[in-house]
Amino acid sequence: MTFSLPDLPYEKDAFGDLISAETFDFHHGKHHQAYVNKANELVAADAALQGKSLFELIELSKGGARPGLFNQVGQIWNHSFYWLSLSPNPTRPSAELQAKIDEAFGGTDALIDALKAEAVGHFASGWAAIVLRQGRLEVTSYHDADTPAAHDVKPLFILDVWEHAYYIDYRNARPAYADKLLTNAINWDFVSQNLDGQGVTRADQKVEEMA
Repeated sequence: MTFSLPDLPYEKDAFGDLISAETFDFHHGKHHQAYVNKANELVAADAALQGKSLFELIELSKGGARPGLFNQVGQIWNHSFYWLSLSPNPTRPSAELQAKIDEAFGGTDALIDALKAEAVGHFASGWAAIVLRQGRLEVTSYHDADTPAAHDVKPLFILDVWEHAYYIDYRNARPAYADKLLTNAINWDFVSQNLDGQGVTRADQKVEEMA
């Protein structure tokens, strides 16, 4: 089994100034591709890894068991989920999701503010996320290549806060990047579908299509 780079779910110029086509060229075409290439190399070199799905490899390598492998497969999952978490067109939370947002944060603006604070305050490289834990929405973050797929949560949304996600368009201004994307580009349809399980299934299928 080998992995391949999934297609973006939109055109590279769909976001205008929010995310440039050049950023997609490097972030998707080179960084994401590099994780795919390295994962394939590691799997090909170890018979015990061959024939396993991406999720099986994440499970096998988490917790420091195989950090080199975990870094690659975690980043493949995170990036594939990140592309789906964004939309170039305006979307709104479903009624069910909105109720969960109101319960946990008091409103969508407060949720976005919490997510911005998590993204900007996260030290060094990683990911800011909205997850469902024991039935309640939670904002959290993951360091480096760690991924919600390795934890006992349901992932709903993820934002890349590695510098390579924003340096071309925003230079070193992570706060500007987080503000622009979280205010204008969250794919609430995808987040809503993740809440009821449909989106997670769709994301899982998208990731596994690389196999």
